Amino acid sequence: MADLPTLRLMQGLAQRITATHPELVNSDASFGELAWNWGRTRGEGESRLWFSDGELVAWGRAELPRRVRRTDGSVKDITGAYLAYQVHPGHAELVDEVIAWFEATAPGVSRTVLPAAADTFGLRRWAAHGYEPDAPDAWSQLNERELADVAEPSLPAGFSFRTAAEVSPEAVVQAHVDAWAPTSYSLSSYLGVRQAPGYRGDLHVLVEAPDGTMACSAIMWLDEVNATVEFEPVGTHPGFRRLGLARAMLRHGMRLAAAAGARHATVACMGEPEPARELYYGVGFRAFSRDAPLIKAN
Repeated sequence: MADLPTLRLMQGLAQRITATHPELVNSDASFGELAWNWGRTRGEGESRLWFSDGELVAWGRAELPRRVRRTDGSVKDITGAYLAYQVHPGHAELVDEVIAWFEATAPGVSRTVLPAAADTFGLRRWAAHGYEPDAPDAWSQLNERELADVAEPSLPAGFSFRTAAEVSPEAVVQAHVDAWAPTSYSLSSYLGVRQAPGYRGDLHVLVEAPDGTMACSAIMWLDEVNATVEFEPVGTHPGFRRLGLARAMLRHGMRLAAAAGARHATVACMGEPEPARELYYGVGFRAFSRDAPLIKAN
């Protein structure tokens, strides 16, 4: 399990790689994604760190088979293991140690991992250990844009922008649950997210409907070192989709982020054609990098 000091070290590595090799930051290793995943799960799973001269240069976090209870009362059994990891390009040879650790930590089950598609050295090493491309629709895409000239947001009549600092924690959680049901996200998950380094209630934006429902929400994670902000997650209540709420919220959020010092923004989506990707393109984002999902079945 990764504790808070460990998370800060992992985020520091993400910031260093973002500054020099942003294309190598795979989807679970960005500054914001690390905070989001740690907060909602309280760092559950098995972790390992690698240091060089006292500085973190690689890490791995293995999510092992488990049973997950969701908000609709259902139970999901996860039978495989998944690895989130990051290796500094100056210590690329450590990927073999990461792979060996993962296989020793999760023996006898199928194992999946999402290295960056631009990490040609890493991909060769995973292949050498028997990992093959996973399902073709399992990859995710990172999108980016600069924060100059963000269009003014426009909401339908009766809707208004809010932040998590202005509404109750219960309303914030319900906004996520409504958008992503069924989900294991809970009030406890949100309280963990609020403890994660980089979380700011004034950069957690929502759209309130005329009836008081939080119809849309997004958390923005501000990496002050690189003056970049990451949207994660972004979701809309199914009863309020196709009204332009997410488009307006993203523009509103980007303006807030720019006022907080960000010059650049990112957001991830699944790589296969889907409405989310077109939404992000519609507010000025463009594809930047992608993951290359791999699997080794037993």
